[in-house]
Amino acid sequence: MPDYDFRSPRLYVDGTLEAGGRLGATADQINYLINVMRLGDGDTVLLFNGRDGEWSARLERAGKRDLALVAEHRTRPQTISPDLVYLFAPLKRARLDYMVQKAVEMGASVLQPVMTQHVQAPHINIERMRANAIEAAEQCGILTIPECRPMVRLSDCLADWQDGRRLIFCDEKADSASPIEALRQIKPGPLAVLIGPEGGFSQAERELIAGHPDATPISLGPRILRADTAAVAALAVVQAAVGDWAHMPTPPPRPS
Repeated sequence: MPDYDFRSPRLYVDGTLEAGGRLGATADQINYLINVMRLGDGDTVLLFNGRDGEWSARLERAGKRDLALVAEHRTRPQTISPDLVYLFAPLKRARLDYMVQKAVEMGASVLQPVMTQHVQAPHINIERMRANAIEAAEQCGILTIPECRPMVRLSDCLADWQDGRRLIFCDEKADSASPIEALRQIKPGPLAVLIGPEGGFSQAERELIAGHPDATPISLGPRILRADTAAVAALAVVQAAVGDWAHMPTPPPRPS
């Protein structure tokens, strides 16, 4: 398990983090730290901004509605996040919140909603999506907030595809062979994972995706998964086969 401090509250901030730097807490942060966590003058929290690593900071109260976060020392250097784009057809509100949070926990560096024929939610709140991404990063020790992009049509997304980025297409109608074997044929490089809507892709969409030169279709097994469940399953398989999990050192064997 990574050597994280799981006990101290973690906050995402916009400002620069450096020794002695002072940042003003937002109203929501003040409520969380003072009223929920019951912290006070001199207590410490962890801060990150996606650029300067993670820092230990001291709380300084100057009034009921004024709280400063004073950075003291860096606890972890900034890490490079995986180059993994997560493309998804938006769901209804509560399940979309869950799916966004889990995608962040599973290492997505870009969240890209796409409009498909059977999409459940034709509109998406980018600020809410970003708030859920920040909350997941704060709770799980993640140092970078994924980029949250506005929704685009699936056809436009594929037409403007980045050269060399492999598109892993989770196809509910694909043969139920092992996805691990299919993924291990992929060369190292930038990745994208595409999950469809609850109603599945239309036949025209499946043909469009399957015909894309960078697409690799995989099956997630014989069972029908809800879209938010499929997101976790797909990202876990991808990380294990070709992502950052695949490159983790093998632990030494336990003594007999």
